[in-house]
Amino acid sequence: MGSSDPYPVSLSALHFPSAEQSLSQTLASLRRSALSVSNRLRSIETDAQFVHDVADHYGLPLVANERCGSWYISPESKTGSAYFKSTDGHTGQWDFSFRRLNLQILPIARDHGGCIIVDSTRRGKLMPDALSKTVPIWCAVMNRALFPSDTAYHAVQFPPDYLGPSEESQIERRIDGFVHALKALKLDIEGLRQSLGRPIKIAWANRTYLYPDDLHKGDGYNLFVLCSASKRVHGAEMSEGGYIQGAGDDSESWAHGLTPPVFWENRSTLLATDEEDLPNLIHDLIAQQSIQKVGQEAVLVAPTRNLYISGTSSLPTDGDRYDLVIDCNANPQASEGSAKKLNLGCGSAKLGSRDLRKSLDQVKDFVNAKLASNPAQSLLVTCETGKDLSAGALLAILCLFYDDNGEFVGLQSQYMDKQFIRQRLAWIVTSKHDVNPSRSTLQSVNAFLMQRPDY
Repeated sequence: MGSSDPYPVSLSALHFPSAEQSLSQTLASLRRSALSVSNRLRSIETDAQFVHDVADHYGLPLVANERCGSWYISPESKTGSAYFKSTDGHTGQWDFSFRRLNLQILPIARDHGGCIIVDSTRRGKLMPDALSKTVPIWCAVMNRALFPSDTAYHAVQFPPDYLGPSEESQIERRIDGFVHALKALKLDIEGLRQSLGRPIKIAWANRTYLYPDDLHKGDGYNLFVLCSASKRVHGAEMSEGGYIQGAGDDSESWAHGLTPPVFWENRSTLLATDEEDLPNLIHDLIAQQSIQKVGQEAVLVAPTRNLYISGTSSLPTDGDRYDLVIDCNANPQASEGSAKKLNLGCGSAKLGSRDLRKSLDQVKDFVNAKLASNPAQSLLVTCETGKDLSAGALLAILCLFYDDNGEFVGLQSQYMDKQFIRQRLAWIVTSKHDVNPSRSTLQSVNAFLMQRPDY
């Protein structure tokens, strides 16, 4: 037969499109089944037991590296939260975050002799970059900035036999620059030194190396144990009998709105529920939580004595707790004619950041008109999350109207640079530790503040 013959002449020439499609669909279905919500929740429960075993061994409090870490710690065992980004540990991008200073864990470490920072990562890695690089960078910066004479703790402490010497060397060369930038924020270094008490020494806890005999809480240092909760999985999830490494990671894509507190409060019910019934159950549990949830109090931004920040859910219903309110997301028409409230009507995400840029002139005029006559009035700035747009608006207010002591001095006309803006941002992030203004929000505020003043 020639090449144009319509019939196959060998087994290899046979082609069954429907069989290939069926195999592909079957493999995809098996993978989805292996990554089911039920398997994730059972994997989280398994990993949480390892985390609590580590806590029992060291006798140290558990601190969740948000957001993933909170899945592995029952609320009654959780002492605090940290916000160390894995991206700050990515190769070539090593960084010390000035949006997330994580100073809230200093007194926790001082009071307990250290802490255990809990995180995890998805299939294939022993630990997340946050634990192998971001936290070690942060610890080295803190040790050098707060304890300059304790040189034994100044080197970056890396996990054993994990990174290559070239990467370790490149990271080490960046630390002094980070220390200089931290000091340039003009924070109370002596106060931070007292908050921590002693330098930091690091240990790691994961399924590969655990419980070093030579490391324990000591008189000369605070011990930070960096705990990766999940077992390392090399193959596909289907080969692990339903176990999923880093099951709590990227929960927006699988959890149907379930949060760690709701999981732990209803763990037995959730684990006993069939997979197909879980979405409806989770929906009902979240709805119940929303009804019961009480908004947290707004946070005073020190060193000011009258500026507060919160999420919208914390707005008081009586309207009398704060003299003035700026709501970044609420409908502007709802505040028309109000002497004490300004609604900006910003959208969400990047659109909201762009809207904020267009609204900052209103913020400036409102604050100038209201506080100039009575600087003692309290001002609450709020947004949907209490972490992004409200932080941006508040940052603009601090830069425009407040001096280095946190006193209202009226509208200032000097040209502002990024270092000045970063100093004021540090006031916000050290007062409310979960604040995390997006890059778009900060760019909008910087663009507004760094224009040449025309007033």
